[in-house]
Amino acid sequence: MPKPWATLGVDLHLEPAGPGLRRGLTDALREAVRTGRLAPGTRLPSSRALAADLGIARNTVAEAYTDLVAEGWLTARQGSGTRVAERTVVPPTDATPRHRPRSGPAHSLVPGTPDLGSFPRAQWLRAARRALATAPNKALDYGDPRGRVELRTALAGYLARARGVRADPERILVCAGISHGLRVLAAVLRARSGAGTIAVESYGLFAYWDLLADAGLRTVPLPFDERGTDPRELTDESAVLLTPAHQFPMGGTLHRDRRAAVVDWARRTGGVVVEDDYDGEFRYDRQPVGALQGLDPDHVVYAGTASKSLAPGLRLAWLVLPPGLAREAARAKGHIDTCGALDQLTLAEFIDSGAYDRHVRAARQRYRRRRDALVAEVARRAPHVHATGIAAGLHVVLRLPHGTEGATLRAADWRGLALHGLRRYRHPAATDAQPDALVVGYGTPPDHAWSGALDALCSALPDHPADECPR
Repeated sequence: MPKPWATLGVDLHLEPAGPGLRRGLTDALREAVRTGRLAPGTRLPSSRALAADLGIARNTVAEAYTDLVAEGWLTARQGSGTRVAERTVVPPTDATPRHRPRSGPAHSLVPGTPDLGSFPRAQWLRAARRALATAPNKALDYGDPRGRVELRTALAGYLARARGVRADPERILVCAGISHGLRVLAAVLRARSGAGTIAVESYGLFAYWDLLADAGLRTVPLPFDERGTDPRELTDESAVLLTPAHQFPMGGTLHRDRRAAVVDWARRTGGVVVEDDYDGEFRYDRQPVGALQGLDPDHVVYAGTASKSLAPGLRLAWLVLPPGLAREAARAKGHIDTCGALDQLTLAEFIDSGAYDRHVRAARQRYRRRRDALVAEVARRAPHVHATGIAAGLHVVLRLPHGTEGATLRAADWRGLALHGLRRYRHPAATDAQPDALVVGYGTPPDHAWSGALDALCSALPDHPADECPR
């Protein structure tokens, strides 16, 4: 029986089909050329080699080649073999038409991404070389679902020093992003107590709420005011997800009384506090606020990430878990996903060498300059727009005149500026509503595009304060 496929040296899957071998092979080759699967100029294998691959007679292949040369699909020259003819590739008439994608915005001030152009490529490459040169062979195996011990050890030291986290390498779980970590936690909560509800902040990331809902957890929003998220309405929820050091997107810090109150709730009920410390390294006008986890490591899950400090494409994050959850979470993660060992080893080397600290300090200065420029320019060109939540992080909230959020977003879109309004981040079941505002991510643009993005933003802002806006 002939083999149903062969690879032609260009990794092309070929399936001769039809009433006869010669016709089937001819049709398959013609279709591969016609659709562009075999590019013009591609050298085909010799008739002997292809016949051996397909398990058919050499003459059958030679005759198919001859037919296609006669039709103009192939060319054959002495000394250069048989090649695909140079011709315009016409897509099949029954192919689904592809619409050309709309060009993206010229600038983006969408929060959530750092300046990717500032990624420390040279330093990261040096760390990767050192890590790979010294990695044991076992590091290339499937390994511990908690992650490489080198990274967990490096993180334990760094988090204790920089964020006040009480961490032990045995209780750290390396994840492929915070979303991955939340999936793991959701699986653990559902398995250990049949949990069905998790409290969240009334303003936050809908992607997380959708993720938790997909995992079978209903999200219940907590009220929000000038002191941050109010935990007094916590009752029998299995967990609460907070951003206490820098609330996203509002930008404030959870008041110390409420930090204590949410920990007291966890102790009293056995609930779990999940602390998303997504940008804990970036503080400008005040001392860094220590992690909530330091108050009670037995009831708080600390979640950190390299997405803001380095780049989201690394897909590296970590959970520091209470003793009662660490083993269950490792088991659950082993069934869900793993993370690349080489990137873990590289980050461990990057931290241990001091390169991570140096990078964060340089990034902090760069983002502070951007923050200062943004606040000053908005105050100059639109004094009726007020910047809040500016003491930390990579975004700022611009309070707008009443009723102007939608019009401002449309004006930004017209200027080629990607921008988010505060309303986008409001939980569907939230009872409190914040005034019109923009959530401006000043970390996103590369350095060369920053001034253009800032000008587009200021040009899109309303011209009048609330009491002067046209009706």
